[in-house]
Amino acid sequence: MNLGSDIALAYRLAEAAGEAIRTHFRSLDATERKGDATPVTVADRAAEEAMRRLLKAEAPRDGVVGEEFGTHEGTTGRTWVLDPIDGTVSFIGGRPIFGTLIALLVDGFPMLGVIDQPILKERWLGVSARPTLFNGKEVRTRSCRELSQAMLATTGPHYFDDHQGARFMALAARTDHRRMMMGGDCYNYGLLASGHLDVVCEAGLKLHDWAALVPVVEGAGGLICDWNGDPLHFESDGHVIALGDPARLEDVIEALACAH
Repeated sequence: MNLGSDIALAYRLAEAAGEAIRTHFRSLDATERKGDATPVTVADRAAEEAMRRLLKAEAPRDGVVGEEFGTHEGTTGRTWVLDPIDGTVSFIGGRPIFGTLIALLVDGFPMLGVIDQPILKERWLGVSARPTLFNGKEVRTRSCRELSQAMLATTGPHYFDDHQGARFMALAARTDHRRMMMGGDCYNYGLLASGHLDVVCEAGLKLHDWAALVPVVEGAGGLICDWNGDPLHFESDGHVIALGDPARLEDVIEALACAH
């Protein structure tokens, strides 16, 4: 694995997606509903198409998994996982807290991840066994001595079913809930990696939603896992927690279990 060339390609993918996204940001482009009722925009599709064209030209034997255009099977054991706009609702609302997610999986393990915010021009890069970079400079998560001091974030309560919502609120009750943040999608994980948040808790995430987050969070000293504390993998059920301070894992798991 040539990390230098892979990082360079990931950056070119981010630039290609960003160019397509900026063209449509805060414009009046039509928004459609996919089969699962989630929104999709012209920008989502244009950004993924731009990244796929680049991969076809530069890494044609690698696999590709994208939110909008499905799976292309590769022959190298390497798979690029793409989410052109993670946070489409924020994009539609003109809020620059969405992001493009780019991950490189090698034999199923996320070795490289990028969170790119193309409007603010903010980019987190995570590479396995290397420090996470934010716009080229190393960043670290922050320590959190007590869960009661933790700043918690989630994209929104409407993404939880009733049981998940009860478990999330049990967790929220043990954190500094007066500072709890709603909204943000992948941007929250970048903020956690940079030491601005302590816990992110979500449900219903798919591979393209979380693959890029793993190297970013872990490379900054954090931990990302499912609600049982197990590592994320292809068969994960979409329940994701990220912690800036891994020492709080047992506290978070205990809190989530209180609503059982």
